[in-house]
Amino acid sequence: MAEIYLNDIAHGRSGDKGDTSNICVYARKPEYYNIIEREVTPEKLKEFFGDMVKGEIIRYDVPSLGGFNFVMKHALGGGATMSLRLDSLGKSMGSAVMRMKIHVEEGEL
Repeated sequence: MAEIYLNDIAHGRSGDKGDTSNICVYARKPEYYNIIEREVTPEKLKEFFGDMVKGEIIRYDVPSLGGFNFVMKHALGGGATMSLRLDSLGKSMGSAVMRMKIHVEEGEL
Protein backbone atom coordinates (compact mmCIF):
# COMPACT_ATOMS: atom_id res chain seq x y z
CA MET A 1 0.00 0.00 0.00
CA ALA A 2 1.37 3.39 -1.01
CA GLU A 3 0.81 6.75 0.63
CA ILE A 4 0.12 9.74 -1.63
CA TYR A 5 -1.25 13.26 -1.30
CA LEU A 6 -4.92 13.74 -2.10
CA ASN A 7 -3.80 16.38 -4.60
CA ASP A 8 -2.24 13.60 -6.71
CA ILE A 9 -5.69 12.25 -7.61
CA ALA A 10 -8.07 15.12 -6.85
CA HIS A 11 -8.66 18.82 -7.15
CA GLY A 12 -11.05 20.97 -5.24
CA ARG A 13 -13.03 24.13 -4.65
CA SER A 14 -13.81 25.64 -1.31
CA GLY A 15 -15.41 28.55 0.43
CA ASP A 16 -17.09 29.65 3.60
CA LYS A 17 -20.20 31.21 5.03
CA GLY A 18 -19.93 32.49 8.57
CA ASP A 19 -18.38 29.78 10.73
CA THR A 20 -18.98 26.99 8.19
CA SER A 21 -16.35 25.82 5.72
CA ASN A 22 -17.34 24.06 2.52
CA ILE A 23 -14.85 21.90 0.59
CA CYS A 24 -15.59 20.07 -2.67
CA VAL A 25 -13.17 17.32 -3.71
CA TYR A 26 -13.31 16.09 -7.31
CA ALA A 27 -11.55 13.04 -8.75
CA ARG A 28 -9.05 13.90 -11.50
CA LYS A 29 -10.09 10.69 -13.29
CA PRO A 30 -13.31 8.66 -12.89
CA GLU A 31 -11.35 5.66 -11.60
CA TYR A 32 -10.12 7.72 -8.63
CA TYR A 33 -13.63 8.34 -7.30
CA ASN A 34 -13.75 5.10 -5.29
CA ILE A 35 -10.37 5.80 -3.71
CA ILE A 36 -11.56 9.21 -2.54
CA GLU A 37 -14.84 7.73 -1.32
CA ARG A 38 -12.92 5.22 0.81
CA GLU A 39 -10.09 7.48 2.00
CA VAL A 40 -11.69 10.89 2.54
CA THR A 41 -14.38 10.41 5.15
CA PRO A 42 -15.80 12.87 7.67
CA GLU A 43 -13.94 10.98 10.40
CA LYS A 44 -10.60 11.22 8.59
CA LEU A 45 -11.14 14.91 7.87
CA LYS A 46 -11.96 15.50 11.54
CA GLU A 47 -8.68 13.80 12.46
CA PHE A 48 -6.78 15.74 9.77
CA PHE A 49 -8.04 19.16 10.90
CA GLY A 50 -7.98 18.30 14.63
CA ASP A 51 -9.23 21.00 16.99
CA MET A 52 -9.62 23.45 14.13
CA VAL A 53 -13.04 21.97 13.27
CA LYS A 54 -15.17 22.02 16.39
CA GLY A 55 -18.47 20.92 14.86
CA GLU A 56 -19.68 18.06 12.73
CA ILE A 57 -18.47 17.29 9.22
CA ILE A 58 -21.09 16.14 6.73
CA ARG A 59 -20.15 14.53 3.41
CA TYR A 60 -22.47 14.74 0.42
CA ASP A 61 -21.60 12.32 -2.37
CA VAL A 62 -22.00 13.74 -5.88
CA PRO A 63 -21.13 10.81 -8.18
CA SER A 64 -22.53 12.55 -11.26
CA LEU A 65 -19.71 15.11 -10.88
CA GLY A 66 -17.12 12.63 -9.64
CA GLY A 67 -16.81 14.32 -6.30
CA PHE A 68 -17.80 14.98 -2.72
CA ASN A 69 -18.96 18.07 -0.87
CA PHE A 70 -17.86 18.40 2.76
CA VAL A 71 -19.62 20.85 5.04
CA MET A 72 -17.63 21.54 8.21
CA LYS A 73 -19.47 23.37 10.97
CA HIS A 74 -17.80 25.58 13.57
CA ALA A 75 -14.60 25.41 11.54
CA LEU A 76 -13.53 29.03 11.18
CA GLY A 77 -13.13 30.34 14.71
CA GLY A 78 -16.45 32.17 14.55
CA GLY A 79 -16.10 33.33 10.95
CA ALA A 80 -13.93 35.81 9.09
CA THR A 81 -14.92 38.85 11.12
CA MET A 82 -14.63 37.14 14.52
CA SER A 83 -11.66 34.80 14.22
CA LEU A 84 -8.18 35.59 15.49
CA ARG A 85 -6.71 32.97 13.15
CA LEU A 86 -4.66 34.21 10.23
CA ASP A 87 -5.98 33.11 6.84
CA SER A 88 -8.77 31.07 8.41
CA LEU A 89 -11.26 31.28 5.58
CA GLY A 90 -12.57 28.25 3.74
CA LYS A 91 -10.26 28.81 0.75
CA SER A 92 -7.21 28.00 2.83
CA MET A 93 -8.88 24.90 4.28
CA GLY A 94 -9.52 23.64 0.75
CA SER A 95 -5.84 24.00 -0.06
CA ALA A 96 -4.89 22.28 3.19
CA VAL A 97 -7.05 19.21 2.53
CA MET A 98 -5.22 18.63 -0.74
CA ARG A 99 -2.11 17.96 1.38
CA MET A 100 -3.91 15.19 3.26
CA LYS A 101 -2.13 11.85 2.89
CA ILE A 102 -4.21 8.93 1.69
CA HIS A 103 -3.51 5.27 0.99
CA VAL A 104 -3.83 3.51 -2.34
CA GLU A 105 -3.54 -0.15 -3.17
CA GLU A 106 -1.09 -1.39 -5.76
CA GLY A 107 -2.69 -1.10 -9.21
CA GLU A 108 -5.30 1.52 -8.22
CA LEU A 109 -3.45 4.34 -9.96
